Amino acid sequence: MKKLERRAILCLALVLVLLGGIGYYVTRLVEYGGDWVSYPANKHIYNNGYIAKGVIYDRNGKLLVKNNSEGKKVYNDTEGIRRATVHVVGDKVGNIATGANIVFADKLVGYNFIDGTYTTNDKSRELYLTIDADVCRTANQALDGRDGTVGVYNYKTGEIICMVSSPNYDPNNPPEVSSDDDSGIYINKFISNRTVPGSTFKLITATAAIDTMDDYEDFTYTCKGFEQYGKAKVDRVKCAYPHGTVDIQKALEVSCNCAFGKLASEVGQKKMEEYTQRAGLLGRYSIDGIMTLPSSIEFTSGGVSLAWAGIGQYHDLVNPCSMMVYMGAIANHGEAPIPRILSKMKLPSGLPGSVGDTQMTDELINADTAKTLARYMRLNVENNYGSYNFPDLKLYAKSGTAELGDDKSPHAWFVGFIKNEDYPYAFVCLVENGGRGAEVAGNVANQVLQKIIGND
Repeated sequence: MKKLERRAILCLALVLVLLGGIGYYVTRLVEYGGDWVSYPANKHIYNNGYIAKGVIYDRNGKLLVKNNSEGKKVYNDTEGIRRATVHVVGDKVGNIATGANIVFADKLVGYNFIDGTYTTNDKSRELYLTIDADVCRTANQALDGRDGTVGVYNYKTGEIICMVSSPNYDPNNPPEVSSDDDSGIYINKFISNRTVPGSTFKLITATAAIDTMDDYEDFTYTCKGFEQYGKAKVDRVKCAYPHGTVDIQKALEVSCNCAFGKLASEVGQKKMEEYTQRAGLLGRYSIDGIMTLPSSIEFTSGGVSLAWAGIGQYHDLVNPCSMMVYMGAIANHGEAPIPRILSKMKLPSGLPGSVGDTQMTDELINADTAKTLARYMRLNVENNYGSYNFPDLKLYAKSGTAELGDDKSPHAWFVGFIKNEDYPYAFVCLVENGGRGAEVAGNVANQVLQKIIGND
């Protein structure tokens, strides 16, 4: 009898293990089934290793790429559009890991848990992205062959209208790249890169100061061109020239390093870390499943290192997409939509398929602080950059000139947003080794924004 009981218990245990295994498999199948069936080994949807189904368009129905049953890809007829959108769409051989042709393969071929892969006939699914191909081409032309990135998105809906990374190339004529190439030609720098932010990071320091300093409105600092934090020469924060006596608004307007170094010191390490985290810079965003690279900021307990970190130098490395989202939060009074790249999908039957809805971030900045910071950014444009350089744009912005040392030309940044009911867009422009932020990246931003509002 005891023998039978033991055998029964053993059988019951085996059944439970079997059921647990089935449950685990089904859970994984529901979660990752789309990825599994869209592997290149699936001969139903791939030919010679290349996806053979699906068409991708921009938001206006302009062809970006068409995959055919022979495994070939047909791109847009215009080389300028092909080059500007190659990092968004992907190339013929899958070198760009974040390209839509790879990331959204399951959507292009058609998959669900019940039917599996069912777009195996000659009809293809049509995937529409949120980007505007013509705006992307304008952005790439404005970069004019220089390394960098341009991103623009709707801070109400999260739709990315422009995502350009440079260097880029024509997918119909891909370059030969050596194994030791470090140009980043296959990297979408908007999503998968981070670099020294320069004075754009002063917006984070200003936010922390406004929130944590009871007397921030009474803060003044007299800039004599440098601030010494120790006896050595390396313990000095420098400005391009003496700015005289400034408050926070004026310090942001003239981008006074010495004043913002002092603000970072007064705010302190813990609060600077807290506000950088709260701003969303240290996290990752999922752009319809495409994960951004988190920023990397290192704060010390004090001294010149903390001062430089608060200025956007030292070891600061910021992801462009995260900075753009923060601009959206300032424009949107605290919260921002998480960026989206999928607009809509059409099934072979002509019926619409499902894509994700707009999702919001947590509060990245206090609403009142956002209003104050937006006012400061508007004064930057009116009193420093010049509204006449941005005609017909109610622009709110901050420039950055990120010093790199070793006699390298600085990175040029320009970030911000425009207030326009018809065009509620936040943006980030980065020109690597481009020079001064407002002059170089600001010019790029203006060309792109003018295209968006129809002044091209």
